[in-house]
Amino acid sequence: MRTIDRWLTSPWRRSGAAALAGALPVLAFPAPSLWWFAYVALVPWILLARSAPTGRRAAYDGWCGGFGFLVAVHHWLLPSLHVFIFLIAALLGALWAPWGWLVRRFLGGAPGPGRGAAALLVLPSAWLAVELVRSWQGLGGPWGMLGASQWQVGPALRLASVGGVWLLSFLVVAVNVAAAVLMSVRGSRVPAVASLVATAAATSAAWTWAPRPDVDGRVRIAVVQPGMVDGQDSGGRRFAREEQLTRQLAGQGADLVVWGESSVGFDLDDRPALARRLAALSRATGADVLVNVDARRSDRPGIYKSSVLVGPNGPTGDRYDKMRLVPFGEYVPARSLLGWVTSMGKAAGEDRRRGTEQVVMNVGHGLRIGPLVCFETAFPDMSRHLAQDGADVLLGQSSTSSFQGSWAPRQHASLAALRAAETGRPMVHATLTGVSAGYGPDGEPLGPWLDTGANTAHMYDVPLAHGTTPYVRYGDWPVHGALLVLAALCATEGARALRLRRSEPESLVPPARTAHGSPARPGR
Repeated sequence: MRTIDRWLTSPWRRSGAAALAGALPVLAFPAPSLWWFAYVALVPWILLARSAPTGRRAAYDGWCGGFGFLVAVHHWLLPSLHVFIFLIAALLGALWAPWGWLVRRFLGGAPGPGRGAAALLVLPSAWLAVELVRSWQGLGGPWGMLGASQWQVGPALRLASVGGVWLLSFLVVAVNVAAAVLMSVRGSRVPAVASLVATAAATSAAWTWAPRPDVDGRVRIAVVQPGMVDGQDSGGRRFAREEQLTRQLAGQGADLVVWGESSVGFDLDDRPALARRLAALSRATGADVLVNVDARRSDRPGIYKSSVLVGPNGPTGDRYDKMRLVPFGEYVPARSLLGWVTSMGKAAGEDRRRGTEQVVMNVGHGLRIGPLVCFETAFPDMSRHLAQDGADVLLGQSSTSSFQGSWAPRQHASLAALRAAETGRPMVHATLTGVSAGYGPDGEPLGPWLDTGANTAHMYDVPLAHGTTPYVRYGDWPVHGALLVLAALCATEGARALRLRRSEPESLVPPARTAHGSPARPGR
């Protein structure tokens, strides 16, 4: 241990160790999917910040760890953003600086049971505050939220129906803090054990008493995944391939056929022949076809990504324009200042336009669907609002064609399990070239994933469920609770600082002295 302490006296080595420690949680996400590792992945980072010689150094440890975490969970963006990803990670990593400072504040030295118990509440709350800030779409959105690593764990999905992915993140961090306390803080082991017992009890309670979705029907939803299409006229050849795959679904009793993101590269109002071909597919399959148009609109300026529903007589008029765009991928923030990044990677050459509201579409057979486009499946509030608006099925249309062979497609597909569990609504994730998947209202998989190499049409037998989950009813209450904890902490620390300031004795003026150096007596 002393050798390690001496090695960490170098600020550069310590910063590198913090960055590596911050990167460890990425192993809990797909593709490795070591979900159990999430419950100890933060321990090295916590122990490092706890041992910092000063509060400022602990804040640096938090910052460097945040840098490592963001680079790790977004490493697949490196071919697109190049060196710019490190700049973004360095800026956003600063969000974890206060978290590192709080780790030392509550766990540094030899904390007693009171401080240890407070750490088990404050540190997960501070982590949730960081996830809240970085979840803003302008900062990259909620990709890589720690709770999302638990997408394949049944009890965790039950907890997601109660408090969303936010509750999972809180509990995962709390378990990590408890593990770090058990390893290094002898005087606080009792509250650490109590925290682990409370977490187990909360999970058991959610498993037992949280309302389960009641299955009351089934529909058959097909996804069409054409795979990569390169070369000249790739848009036309991709459309022809999607058309061919869709015709194979004729006679299979489909209720809806879903194509992936950017599956149609032309505005259907400008290309009536394409609209007629899609209508013919709807008649052949006996189902409406939900396509995704990535093109310049004929009725308004700019390029939109839009989910468009096509029936046997052509477009039905149901259309959803993507609202939350991918920074740099679909628009460049402050383009007048940052437009130069388009020359370094695959940043958007022209900004896409945003939609203004979410849409629930009516499909044949009384089915109501709520579409989300690509990046939007990462936002728990969007699927929650669709469930509140009466959607029976959530649909994600994605592509990930820029990130074939990376961990991104699998991570993206896993998010649909969380959205289904949070809302109690099944979700189908249809991709152009990525990983397509289907999940029931409990978040359970409806079949094997269609991996990035798939070139097929696949039918999902989707169970329908209704009712309202606690998360849909009460929203992001774990975030509100975490902010209340931090507000109480700030008030307590402020009152404590004020008391200390008032208790300091007033500085005394030295008494006057005589010529011989003795204090002068009053009145003389």
